[in-house]
Amino acid sequence: MIPPIANNFVAGETADDALSHVESLNRDGICGILNLLGEHYSVRQGADEDAAAYVSLVEQLGASDLDGCISVKPSQIGLDVGDDVFRENLDRIVAAAAADDVFVWVDMEDYTTTDVTLDAVDDLGHQTDGNVGVCVQANLKRTPDDLERLADVPGKVRLVKGAYNEPASVAYKKKAKVDEVYKELLEYMFTEFDDGIAVGSHDPSMLSHARDLHGQYGTPYEVQMLMGVREDAQRDLVADDVEMWQYVPYGDKWFQYFYRRVRERKENALFALRAVTGI
Repeated sequence: MIPPIANNFVAGETADDALSHVESLNRDGICGILNLLGEHYSVRQGADEDAAAYVSLVEQLGASDLDGCISVKPSQIGLDVGDDVFRENLDRIVAAAAADDVFVWVDMEDYTTTDVTLDAVDDLGHQTDGNVGVCVQANLKRTPDDLERLADVPGKVRLVKGAYNEPASVAYKKKAKVDEVYKELLEYMFTEFDDGIAVGSHDPSMLSHARDLHGQYGTPYEVQMLMGVREDAQRDLVADDVEMWQYVPYGDKWFQYFYRRVRERKENALFALRAVTGI
């Protein structure tokens, strides 16, 4: 059973719990991005089982009237077992999702997984005419080049600041620098992308910057935030006619997710505290 504090950030332990949460979000005009909690399987069985769970989930979504999609982690569906296992399971999920008209996000993990993840999304974006999206991280020094590549790939791109503790050789470490780069990359996306921009941030200054860029360039965009974080702001964005998506984790591995979210960065811990206390 999920305790009350974690309930703020996790929709429940079952797919039905998560779908019920998305139904409540939809009533407020918010769409849901469903993520089955789990990652870093070292043997194939667990990866295959979670891939099968995702196939079942997209079938449930496809049979419903819900505004929702899914998001998967490469290490959850076999990347640590082998690149071929990851691709086999991702292909299986994306094929099922395309058949049920359900969009698939592929989360980005630490920097060592970037190339194989982008290669998969590049392939599948063209194969499905854009029914996949990928997350990129502003703190990685390589991201400008990655965005230039992704500008020509059908699909969507979610820009986040980056939560992994990467080495200084590949990532910016100072918050002010990451914020500066995030704004620069966001402007690049608004100028070079025709559509498919997802602003993955809870930072009011980044959301304001996105609004200004939209006003300047007219490029469509959406905002994505975590369940349990600044939910009043999420509803305010909907009221301002911004397309709003909430990242909705669920599953019996909730403790690892909750603990990691709180400890990843000081900012995340403060967001969690504010979300629970209302400060």
